[in-house]
Parts: sequence; C-alpha cells; structure tokens
Amino acid sequence: MSRRRHVLVPFGTRPEVVKLAPVVAALTAAGHRVDVVDTGQHTDPALSTRLQETLGLAPTCRFVLPADDPAARYGALHADAARAVARFRPDVVLALGDTNTVPAYALAARGAGVPFAHLEAGLRSLNPRSVEEVNRRVAAAVAALHLAPTRRAAAFLAAEGVPAERVFVVGNPVVDTLVTRGVRPVPVAQRSGVLVTAHRPTNVDDPVRLERLVGVVRALADRVGPVTFPVHPRTAARLADAGLDAELDHPAITRSGPVDHDTLLAALASARLAVTDSGGIQEEAAYLGVPVVVLRGSTPRWEGVEAGTTTLAGLADDCAADAVLAAAAAHTSAAGQARAAGLPCPYGDGTTGPQVAAVLADEATDALLALGEPDFTDGRLPW
Repeated sequence: MSRRRHVLVPFGTRPEVVKLAPVVAALTAAGHRVDVVDTGQHTDPALSTRLQETLGLAPTCRFVLPADDPAARYGALHADAARAVARFRPDVVLALGDTNTVPAYALAARGAGVPFAHLEAGLRSLNPRSVEEVNRRVAAAVAALHLAPTRRAAAFLAAEGVPAERVFVVGNPVVDTLVTRGVRPVPVAQRSGVLVTAHRPTNVDDPVRLERLVGVVRALADRVGPVTFPVHPRTAARLADAGLDAELDHPAITRSGPVDHDTLLAALASARLAVTDSGGIQEEAAYLGVPVVVLRGSTPRWEGVEAGTTTLAGLADDCAADAVLAAAAAHTSAAGQARAAGLPCPYGDGTTGPQVAAVLADEATDALLALGEPDFTDGRLPW
C-alpha cells in the first residue's frame, strides 16, 4: 500500500520556482497533500509572482520579509519558517537547493520534530567562502532524505558519511520544467551571439570585479557576436553606483531588466554561448546543448566541467578575465559548438517530480522519515 503524505514545500527565489513547480505538480498528481510557502526572498514581480503564475505554482501562503536590513530579513525568515511548520504540521518538509530558505526550513523542521527532505542534495562547490555551500551542508546535516540530482552529487554525500539508503538519485527538476514547457534545442547553424547573466555578490558587489565584468561583456560583443544581457536588479544597482552604465552602451550589446522565464530560455537556446554565474543556467544550457563559461572559480555542478562543455573562468584578476575570452573563443569554435550540442544532458531525463513522489509514497520510506532517538544504554559505542 502506498503512502499519501502531507508535504510542506517552501521556496524563496526564481530558481526554486522553476524547479519546484513540476515537483509540486507531480506530488499532487500522486495523491500527496501539498502546502506551498512563498518565503518572500524575492520581491520583484518579474522574479517572483509573475513566474509563479506562468509555471502554475500557487502558494498556500506568502510571507513578506523586511525590506532593507539583511539581519532582520534573515531573522524573519527563520521565524516565519517556524510559524509555517507549526501551522501546517506536515509529515515532511521538502526544500530545494541552497538559498537561505533551505536552512531556515530545515532547522524549523528539526525543531518541530518533522523530517526534512533535501532536493538537489549533494552539490558541492568546495568553496569555504560560499554561503550557499554552508546552506547545503546544513541541509545535509538535517535531512532524512537526500534527493540528489546526479551520481556525482550522491558520491559527495557518501564521502561525507551519509548512509546510502538515505540517498536517491532522481535528476534535477529543472529538466522537468524544460520538457513540460516543450523547450527544445536550437540547431547549431541557427544560433548566434552570447547570453550574459551576472548577479552574485562576489562578482557585482566588488567594484574592481564589476569593472572587469563590463570589460568582458564589451570584448564578447566585439569578438564573438551580439550580447544579450538581461541585468539583474542587484547588478543594475551596482553598475549605477559605480558609474559604469555608459560603458555598456555598445551597438552589439542589448541590455534589459529581468525578463520572463520563457524569454530567457529562448535567448539561451538560440545563443552560441552562455557566460554566467548562475547555477540554473548551467543546467538549462546542458539540456539545450549550449556551452557555458562560468564566472566563478568553482561550481557545484561539475558534470559540465567534466564533459568539457563548461569552463570555469572567474573575475579575480585581469588574467582570469582574459581566460573568459579564451574559453569563449574555444566554445564558439565549430568543434566546441558540435561537442556541446552532441552530448546528453547529465542532469536528468525530466522525470524528477514523479520520482520524488514515488519515494515519498513508498512504505519503505517510513523508516527513513522516523526521527527516533538512539539508545546506547547497553554500553555499545557508535564506532
């Protein structure tokens, strides 16, 4: 007999909406009861409510975080998480990824004695300065179920001592969304130009790195082809503060504000190259057969690096910025284009949502969700 569980699913950012929409749909279709919480991390309608409506992810409740003070926002996020778990009293809390929403709901679940399941588990950038890496490790420490996207992610969890029976390789639900929405790769001969996105604090909050980014964007426009640059609100503010807006006035650079998800996917699919610091775009590009230059020194998505379709090239110094352009040249060569277009996507086959629903429906999962206390009163030691 299969189980029908009550699942609480929080989300806070655009990538979580994109990836959780098909999972929530699959859970509901399988008969699970699902409550969805918008934690309020994104307030821009283009990054939040409009996308939710487009993808059919309807929150049961929404929280509003304080506008400006980061400490107040962080505190409110944790307080809201505790309130949500207490209000809905779910059988399991299911969160995805590595935003601040994840540790807030993981810890709230543990505090309430509710099991926690982590989707997109096992990603590791190995960067001790990364807040996201800390969030992933908090999730791993709390999770009763680790829903990993790839075997490499599962191997990271195994190396950290996570029992194999708690790890399920289910793919990444970003592929579910692409398949559901009918997004298809564009033939190489019909592609042109470069899609650029950048929003991470390490790249845009540092004025020196931000200036390097602007130089890279201009050079890509000169050497590779027309650049499409949808500018994240954070990046737009930093460009204005640094007086760099005018440097992006270039006949081969098309700038805009945040674009809707379908527009972004169309730009990605039709580009010869993506240059980004986004994790989700690395995954979507792999499905679409588009090579990627990652504006970071490491990535939690090593599959593309291993396949040779992703190159790490940060903005730490001028040499690193030159490496971005060298990688762009290699990836936009005929061989680079053919290689990226010809490899299968390493992040799943579009069935992550049903696989997650099946794991939760399995009676054998009962034992994994039990939070019983250990008993060593007979003198045994745990090693």
